[in-house]
Amino acid sequence: MTSCFTNLTDTRYEVSTLVDLLSYRAQNQPDQMAYTFLDGETETDRITYKELDRQARAIASQLQSVNAPGSRALLLYPTGLEFIAAFFGCLYAGVVAVPAYPLRRNQNMSRLEAIATSAQATVALTTTPLLTYIESRLTEEPALGQLRWLTTDNINIASSQTEAWHQSDVSSDTLAFLQYTSGSTGTPKGVMVSHGNLLHNSALIHQSFADTPNSRGVSWLPPYHDMGLIGGVLQPLYVGAPMVLMSAVMFMQKPLRWLQAISHYKATTSGGPNFAYDLCIRKITPEQRASLDLSSWEVAFTGAEPVRAETLEQFAAIFADCGFRREAFHPCYGMAETTLIVSGGLRNAPPVIQQVDGAALERNQVVAATDKPEIIRTLIGCGQSLLDQKIVIVDPESLTSCPANQVGEIWVSGASVAQGYWDRPEETQQTFHAYLADTGEGPFLRTGDLGFLQNGELFITGRIKDVIIIRGQNHYPQDIELTVEKSHPGLRVGCGAAFAVEVKGQERLVIVQEVDRSYLRKLNVDEVVESITKAVAAEHALQVYATVLVKTGSIPKTSSGKIQRHACRSGFLSGSLNVVEDWSENPEGKAKFIHLQADIESMLQTLSIAKPL
Repeated sequence: MTSCFTNLTDTRYEVSTLVDLLSYRAQNQPDQMAYTFLDGETETDRITYKELDRQARAIASQLQSVNAPGSRALLLYPTGLEFIAAFFGCLYAGVVAVPAYPLRRNQNMSRLEAIATSAQATVALTTTPLLTYIESRLTEEPALGQLRWLTTDNINIASSQTEAWHQSDVSSDTLAFLQYTSGSTGTPKGVMVSHGNLLHNSALIHQSFADTPNSRGVSWLPPYHDMGLIGGVLQPLYVGAPMVLMSAVMFMQKPLRWLQAISHYKATTSGGPNFAYDLCIRKITPEQRASLDLSSWEVAFTGAEPVRAETLEQFAAIFADCGFRREAFHPCYGMAETTLIVSGGLRNAPPVIQQVDGAALERNQVVAATDKPEIIRTLIGCGQSLLDQKIVIVDPESLTSCPANQVGEIWVSGASVAQGYWDRPEETQQTFHAYLADTGEGPFLRTGDLGFLQNGELFITGRIKDVIIIRGQNHYPQDIELTVEKSHPGLRVGCGAAFAVEVKGQERLVIVQEVDRSYLRKLNVDEVVESITKAVAAEHALQVYATVLVKTGSIPKTSSGKIQRHACRSGFLSGSLNVVEDWSENPEGKAKFIHLQADIESMLQTLSIAKPL
């Protein structure tokens, strides 16, 4: 498979791999600035296409001397241009990159070890300062200790080093990287993404965003996950447009930095999950807004978590005086299993808003809203299917096509659908090779998400899967539940549920957990809740909104013993759980835990906001 892209002179070229693409840029636009990195408001690093190509060749040469093509390399970097060079170094060497979040001080390494074990990685790439820290802890994690560790910040990029690189046998079908979808410490899954998948998905994004070499981007999204890597690093390379990068840490510390960068660099394209826009609404003052010029912003994409109509309306109203136009909002939908984007709107077209009967929607029926506001649910369209990709809505039980105005599971087919899950043949077969029972058409990817199509526009209504999405990050409930049950001896193993509820337009985490019978009379509730809350913050960088301790044997389970998370959620919302004690951060909740919230806020600041090593 090949993909066409457009260069600065509007001549079309065909490439089959990302190696071809970067090599072309380096040869034809050697001195064009590819990426600029900001540390806060200050430029600290820049790199041209020629410089990136040379660094990638030098790293690839080093990899080729120690690694066989097709092997997996763990990438462990702080956000910055060193990660990008290492990623392309892997591609140039024919080595499968495995991006991972950088470690923070005192962070548990079990998740990293789980990824390394799953990927069967043989080498790890990192920086000298980070390796110094990791080496002191390698004895704790055998799988990490067995890796060959290479630092790339001190690799010599002299001609002799770059010339030692030899072209690997890489094609469109070659795996480029494994995208691990789980933030878990248990059983992470690596999505196998090929060069062909990436180029096809870039073509889809190009159609939706209508980006050109004259576009200019700004991104704070972490490059270790699909939206940050593909949208923030690979897409600008695809169209030959410069990109300004900053870390998510810098954005979270001070959301103004994101909009300042858009204003300063006259960016045309930037975006993030719904919470990012909400954060700007809440944290940027009128005095700060007065210094912003957002008139250049043409594509303000939003995805990775439910898109809220009220957030878009508030942001557009508040930043209108800065030149922001409501039409710039660009809701889209995608996932790692489809490389990135599945659907998107048209540039400069306002978001499509649909108001439906909420009660009917709970029954999977799409009915136009009545004039009773208590049953109206406002949905934002996530665009239409792009190029040759196909979206169908399917009854998840009968596996037959849904009639119009019925909610069903979203199935996708096309060249952006990834190759499957690494070393998980059964799950790959179930998820990536679905066929319609009524027509035999397929294969399709089963997304696990619920939605409907209306005039070609895709609307997302919920999730079949239990994945919790908070601030654009996926969290698997079973991993959070494992953390909870280990946090205190008074909690029953395998008898807890983690799920999300919507609070003031945001997804928040709720824990329901059985108490061991022997602890019921001597239970120190303050101690247990504090243990749960701190453990979840430490392992998952999440703040617990509510904790409900229930009586032994009372948590809803299936006949086979599986936790019924949806039933737990319904019981929580209706107040029907058999409660021993409960707590919520809601102001109407118990005041005795206010001091605990202050402690947890401080811990989350350390875990999620502090600079990585």
